[in-house]
Amino acid sequence: MDHLTVVDHPLVQHKLTIMRDEATSTAEFRRLLREISQLLAYEVTRELPMTTKKIKTPMVEMDAPTLAGRKLALVSILRAGNGLLDGMLELVPSARVGFVGLYRDEETLEPVQYYFKAPSELNDRLVIAVDPMLATGNSSAAAIDLLKKEGAQNIRFLCLLAAPEGVARMKEAHPDVPIVTAALDERLNEKGYILPGLGDAGDRMFGTR
Repeated sequence: MDHLTVVDHPLVQHKLTIMRDEATSTAEFRRLLREISQLLAYEVTRELPMTTKKIKTPMVEMDAPTLAGRKLALVSILRAGNGLLDGMLELVPSARVGFVGLYRDEETLEPVQYYFKAPSELNDRLVIAVDPMLATGNSSAAAIDLLKKEGAQNIRFLCLLAAPEGVARMKEAHPDVPIVTAALDERLNEKGYILPGLGDAGDRMFGTR
């Protein structure tokens, strides 16, 4: 799976184990999701374009490395994507932010759109779409469809957990979009939830049912 990167850093895996535990509180789950998103962000932004600018240190002048091009765009797939978004914004506070509102029809497992707002000039930005769970892949593929229609050309997808079914669906729909995740789990159950998974990420973030 050359389009899939699993971040196996010990801190990522340790924090993910705590998040999977059903005994972990809502507050702790939110805190860990924010922390793990920052660790995943290092991987998904690894190839950001660079240039140099002249600065003066307390010692000498130098040509120092700095980010090049337009500021990247972070796009949260609501509602659970906001948990990853918050942590990434702490790392990249100048990023532009967009939102895709989708919910999954529990009968068909197909995505239903209810909101979409994207930054301008997506064609000139690295766009990182974020959603904790890549389950069936239908909502993620639909979100990428919307971003491409807005002109996005350089897109990456960041998630906490992925199922093989979702990875395959994304590869089929958007083979040009790399996926970065903390774990590739076993499979989906009959209701489209990831196994072993961690339950519904949104519910665990916000304490809802």
